[in-house]
This record gives sequence, C-alpha cells and structure tokens, in this order.
Amino acid sequence: MKISFVEIQNFRKLKSCRIEIAPKETILVGANNSGKTSAMDSMILFLKKKRRTEITTTDFTLSNWAYINKIGTQWTTVSDDNKPDLTLETWLPYLPAIDIWLDANDADIYHLIHLLPTLDWEPKQKLGVRLLFGPKDIEKLYKEFREAYQSARYIEASASLKNKSNLSLWPESMRDFLDKELHRHCGVKAYILDPNKSKESKDGIANPQPLPTDSEPISKEPFEGLIKIDVISAQRGFSDPKTEDESHSGFESLSKQLRQYFTKHLNPSDSPDVSDINALQAIEEAKTIFDEKLKISFASAIGELEGLNYPGFSDPKISLTSKISAIDSLDHKTAVQFNVLPEYDEWTDLLLPEKYNGLGYQNLISMVFKLIRFRDEWMRIGKAAKKQSGDNTVIEPLHIVLIEEPEAHLHAQVQQVFIKKAYRLLRNNKNLDECLLNTQMIVSTHSSHIAHELDFTCLRYFRRELANQKGEIPLASIVNLSGVFGDDTETSRFATRYIKSTHCDLFFADAAILIEGSAERMLLPHFVRDQFPKLDQSYISFLEIGGSHAHRLKPLLETLGLLTLVITDLDSIGEIGTTKVLPERDKGYSTGNTTLKKWIPKKAALDELLNCPNADKETENKQIRVAYQCPIQLKYKDGTKGQEAIPYTFEDSLALSNLKLFRDYQNPKGLLKKLKDALKKDSLGEARQKMFEGLETGSKAEMALELFYLTEPKDLVPPDYILDGLKWLEDRLLEKKQYSMPTETKEGEK
Repeated sequence: MKISFVEIQNFRKLKSCRIEIAPKETILVGANNSGKTSAMDSMILFLKKKRRTEITTTDFTLSNWAYINKIGTQWTTVSDDNKPDLTLETWLPYLPAIDIWLDANDADIYHLIHLLPTLDWEPKQKLGVRLLFGPKDIEKLYKEFREAYQSARYIEASASLKNKSNLSLWPESMRDFLDKELHRHCGVKAYILDPNKSKESKDGIANPQPLPTDSEPISKEPFEGLIKIDVISAQRGFSDPKTEDESHSGFESLSKQLRQYFTKHLNPSDSPDVSDINALQAIEEAKTIFDEKLKISFASAIGELEGLNYPGFSDPKISLTSKISAIDSLDHKTAVQFNVLPEYDEWTDLLLPEKYNGLGYQNLISMVFKLIRFRDEWMRIGKAAKKQSGDNTVIEPLHIVLIEEPEAHLHAQVQQVFIKKAYRLLRNNKNLDECLLNTQMIVSTHSSHIAHELDFTCLRYFRRELANQKGEIPLASIVNLSGVFGDDTETSRFATRYIKSTHCDLFFADAAILIEGSAERMLLPHFVRDQFPKLDQSYISFLEIGGSHAHRLKPLLETLGLLTLVITDLDSIGEIGTTKVLPERDKGYSTGNTTLKKWIPKKAALDELLNCPNADKETENKQIRVAYQCPIQLKYKDGTKGQEAIPYTFEDSLALSNLKLFRDYQNPKGLLKKLKDALKKDSLGEARQKMFEGLETGSKAEMALELFYLTEPKDLVPPDYILDGLKWLEDRLLEKKQYSMPTETKEGEK
C-alpha cells in the first residue's frame, strides 16, 4: 500500500492542487513563498491527529473569508419567520481539506476494509479519503454566532446613543468569531471518496470531486493503524554554546533523543529479560552501597534534629534511601559528549558537550538519529514490542516521513550525502527487505544541492500562479517534473544533463537569465547590480548555455512558468551555406541561431530580425523574452555624423557601446587588445570588419577577466539589447509582485 497522490484544497495559497507522491522519495522544490511549507503543513496538520488543534483561521485560503463572512451576514439578517441555510454544502467550497488517494492490493484489504467505497471495489482502483476541516454542528454555530453578533451590535448602538462613541465589539464577522471559537465549533471529519469520480489534474491544478449531499463522515479515524506519520520539522533550534536558551519550539538535543530512544527501546528496568539481569543487578548493588553512604553522611545532621525533639513520640523517623535508575544516567545536558582526539586513547579528557559541536553536525546527527528512531518505533524494535497490546501489536503497513528543510546549517556535500542516505536509513531493517510494509519520504527544500542529488522523477515543482486580475490572491500549482523528463528524446536528455550540471538553481528562482557566452555570464550580474537595483533584489538564476542551445530548455521553462530572459547572438550567416558573416542589411543574410529561428521570434531572415518589434521578441503569455544584438546609432569619431553599426556578438557590442573606454585602455591583452586596435581604424566599416576577424580567434572569457582587471564594472555601459531585455525582466517581476487583497477580504486579515 502506498499514497498515490494528495489533493489539497483551500489551505493557505493552495486553493486546489495535486501532489503526486513518488513510491519512495518525493522532493518538493520551488521559489520562496511558492507553497512548499503550506503543502507540508497541510499533510502534518491533517494526518497527525494530535496536531489538528494547531489549525487556525489563517490556514484558510484568505480570499475564502469574504464568502464565509457572507454566510455569517446572511445568518444575522435572516428573519425569525425564515429558516437560514444550515447545510454543509454552502461551506464546502471554502473549507480546508486534503484528499488522500491510496494504491492498494489484495493483501491490504484487512487494513482497508473500512475505507472501501463499495463491495464491488477492485484492487486496480484507488481508495480515496477526504479529511475536511469544518463545522461540527452548524445549527449550534448558527445560534451562538447570531446571539453573540446581535448582542454586540445592540451594545454598540446603546453606547453610541449615550456617548456618541464608535465601538467595535466582538464579533464583527464570522471570521472574527471563529478567531476565538474555531476549535469549539470546527474539527476534522473524514469522508470516503468514489474512485470512479476521480479526475485528472490539469497543469498542476486539481479538480477534486464534490461530496454528495447525503455524505456521512466515517465514524473512526481513517488511517489509525494504517499509516504511521513521523515529522522532522524545519525549526530544530540547535543551541549555541554561548546561550542557555533551549526554549525554542522544536528544540530537541541529541541527549534528549537518546533518553527517549533508551526509554522506549533499551531500558533494562522496563519488561526485563535475561539479557537485562546483569545491568539490573549492578544498579541494585550501587543503590545498596550508596544508601549505606547516605546513612553515615547524614547521621550528624539527623542527630541535631533529634536534639530539637524531632522526631517525637508520634512522629515518623527519618530514613534516607536513594533511587537509581538507568535512565537517570542520561538525564543531564552533557550525557552526550564528543571526543576531540578519538584516535589517541591517552587523551581521554579531551571531551566537549554536544552543544559545542558545529550546528551543521548537530543537525545532521539529530536528523539521522530521528530517522533511526522513527524506523525502530514503527518496527517495534526492542522494549517497544513488549509494551504493545491488542491492535497496537500490528505494524502499520505504510510509514510516511515528512522532512522540512534538512539543509539547515549543512554545507553542500553533507546535504547531498544526507538525502542519498536518508531513505536507506528508513529501510535499514532486515524485516523490511521482502515484505508488504512500505516507506514514503517527503522532503521540502530550498537547496539546489538536494534537488540535484535525486532523480528528476522525484521532484515536484511549486509554481507561483499569477492572479487573473489585480487584487486577487496569487495561488500555487504543482508540476510533476517526471512528466517533463520522462521521455528519452535528445532534448530531454540534454535538459536533464544540463540542469544536473547547474545544481538545479532554476527550481528556486524568481526568474532566469539564459546566457550564451562566458563573457556575458561574468559581466551580466554586474550590469544587474549597477543598473537595475530592483531586479538585483530578486532571486535570479544565471544559466550559461554554451552556443545557441537555449531552445532545448523550452519544454522545461514553459512547464515551470518561470520568467525568463534569453540573451543570445545574431549568428549571422551568408545567403548560401553556413559561413559566418559580418551582419549587414539588405544582403539576404540569415541567422544560424536555432533559438531565433525555431522558438522566439521564429524568424530566420536577418533583415526581419533587425526590424523585429519588441512585442514579437516575447512569448504570447509574456513569460519568456529573447534579447539579441540590435543596430546601434553612434558617432565613430568626433565631428562625424551618427552612423548605424550592427554588432555580431556581445563582445563587439560592448566595445561599440564604450568607444572611449576601450580606446583609452593601456596595454590590454588578448581579445581586448584586438578590439582596441580595431577601433583605431579610420572608418566604422573597417573597425567592424577588424573586430569580426578578431572575434574568430580571441578568447572571450579571457577578455572578461581582462576587463575586470582594468575597469570598474560599473563604468561599463551595457549594450542596448541587454538593457532592453533587463528592463523587460524587471518590469515583469514588478508586475508579478503587485498583488493586493480584494476590499471585501481585508476585514480581519493581515
């Protein structure tokens, strides 16, 4: 049995989305504020019964409160003669819920019989359960809300008449009422879903089946005894050796974890067997010796008490006895220590408490030990097996482990090692080799190193969706990247290999800039920093695509829905053949750049590319734009008229945009020297031809390094085509950020 997918509804910005759960490891990736944490929290809060009380009104999708408040308004204005609408159906479109869909087989029927939708169910069908957070008793909620609301309005009206004050008493709205009374009136109920009505997800947006009007909730907890849920939360709060504050929620030192593990699995005093006798006997002998020492040590003090006529005739006599237990030996902060020089036995005193170890190692050790503990608790290892009784002796057939942001404090190599080993740790038990017990691990991360380490079929990308209009709430959808990289075409293999080589930065960026050459890659971040401060505040992924290969990433970029600027070259070629030529108008030249010919703007003729309007340089949905060399108007020499120059590549574009700077360089080397020498020519045409020839043999990366040595990058003027492209990207990012709440949903919101 395994979870096939989950569908989340009305939970924060996850209005309606589907997450396909891989058979073993699932990695949730995406930019900041894309919904990864919301997805993890929804699974934690709904699946772990004891965590459901942590659901708050802010976990509802914010825009839904406008509609829920309307329900409350209707309740307060209905007359006594008319009956209010007290059906669950009016609430269902706005309530947080999560649908769990399971793949099961005949061997799982014993565990799943209470979830079967009909007696005709077949193992080839999925099993679905909806966990819905909503009103427990709508009629009771109606009466209490209406009474509280009308009472508050009556008091406000009375006070206003007397004091002319503008009071605002609780509750002002249904949201205001539930901010205080949420868990008294709302809770989680489970409903069985119909597998025949399950619909496919489209573009990462789920289309959950509606609940029939006569649906009745399941009387028992649906996944009790069926799924074991364990969580490693993001807020692990490791301590600094200079502070004693361990009040951080979620803080759990290794010492504490060891005590918990010892208590549950190893404690010899708990359900002892033959192997525990020696340890228990040693503890009892130590207790006897220590009790005798106590009597001798306290004899004088007790004698002084007796001198004060205590104990008296009827008072009990003082007797001291110790209590020594195995667990007490681990109950202190320095129970776990680290040997600084473990290879030298004579240096046994070089020990430090655990909090003096690095935060990264504290995190790594803590997570690894938790995974071991989760596995052993699930498999009832050691004393845990003897404590179980009745149904608890049956091991749940499915173990779900949720890990939030494991990368905290870990450097890149350790992140990669952890994610490679984590699932193996959860399965490292001989009884798990060949059995029907399954483990699924779900990890949310901001780390490109973690995303890089596993197969792309494990990745689920959280895509931030633009609102349909200004004022709407931006939501999220989830993309299963196994669909993007699933086939074996040359394009897919290229994309997979390339993204692997770049450590998956794309999956965490606000926008991407694809760059053709090494010189652009080195200089472009400086252009952004110096010329576009607002763009510099965004998370931009700079990807260098050698040659004109940007079009090969088209399926991935379109799937991610990521704002992308593609900076490429004209690559002008002659009228016949593929010989490179200096770009000129009206010569019948074309471009050899596949990106320009086949993707954007889908024009091959050089004259068409030079006259191409900016609107044609972007995709229809304005998500991707191309920037390539455009004609430059310049005065080649003082006193001359303006002339048009068409650059061939980035390097000569940069030289033509910075004539004085390039001419003034002292003793440049390599390609930079060739460009300077070309600019000494008498005419612009001669200079362009000389630069074109120099570009064929010069090192472009070396030129960029030479520029860094001779020039402050901020003194360089970026070529116009790059300025236009960066301006487009900055404007589009600002558009995406201009979201605000609708007026009716601002009431009570933050």
